Amino acid sequence: MSNTSSLFKVFSGTNSRYLAEKICESLNWPLGRMKIEHFSDGEFSISFEESIRGQYIYLVQSTFPNSDNLMELLLMIDAARRASAYKVIAVIPYYGWARQDRKDKPRVSIGAKLIADMLTVAGVDRVITMDLHADQIQGFFNVPVDHLYASTIFIPYIKSLDLENLVIASPDVGGSKRAGSYAKHLEVPMVLCHKTREKANVVSEMRIIGDVEGKNVIIVDDMVDTAGTLCKAANLMIENGALSVRAIVSHGVMSGKANENIMNSALTEITFTDSIPFDCAKCSKVKILSIADMFADTIKRVQEHKSISEQYLL
Repeated sequence: MSNTSSLFKVFSGTNSRYLAEKICESLNWPLGRMKIEHFSDGEFSISFEESIRGQYIYLVQSTFPNSDNLMELLLMIDAARRASAYKVIAVIPYYGWARQDRKDKPRVSIGAKLIADMLTVAGVDRVITMDLHADQIQGFFNVPVDHLYASTIFIPYIKSLDLENLVIASPDVGGSKRAGSYAKHLEVPMVLCHKTREKANVVSEMRIIGDVEGKNVIIVDDMVDTAGTLCKAANLMIENGALSVRAIVSHGVMSGKANENIMNSALTEITFTDSIPFDCAKCSKVKILSIADMFADTIKRVQEHKSISEQYLL
């Protein structure tokens, strides 16, 4: 790294420390010292335990539930601004509330825009994130957004499986662009699942558009929450003659009965990144690939003013 690298430090929120440590290990750089003090009523305060004046500050924190993770990040940004940091860069591998990216019915909030505004008001200068639920969320910010893609690590993994008669699938119409990019890069066919919902996390009907008979299917999605859609799609594909069904998912939210749903489904395996912490002992079908090297490389490129898009596979 160039001489500019001596002017940056990396810090982490509480629940993303496991990832920040791996990023710093990849950078061969120490993780900065920060203190988070909790009060009996649940309130907390943040202080940097070393000087950050005039430096690039990278704050690693995914904003998955609960909201304490977001609040920690906001306080970290504010504290860094007040400590005279030169630039404050939020490294948010998983950007929460991203599913609320539009008004899909009357009298609802656009949560993804609200979070972007909160980060901006707190004083962030740049955001580095990965596989947003919708690409247009980048436009909610008035600061630069580096949008990374998990395909950088997923494509080599899919190739390593060496599956014959491979088909890429999208679990819904909204993910067709993402699945189409994978299919095009791998030069294999794509199928689509069409679903209708009764309410959030509840799929009432699903059907497959395309042929999966005699195929090894890999479902590609940006996140898995309760895993209801994924499991329903996997079971339907096996019923329609698929040889095997696997899932590649960027963010493993894994709430509710997700572990139970996956274990009882036709899925052979589900692979996601470590953008959100997960204990693999809870579900033997889960495989986790680390994004630490990819984010470390992005931090290097930002520091050295190099192109970030060069690292993209898709």
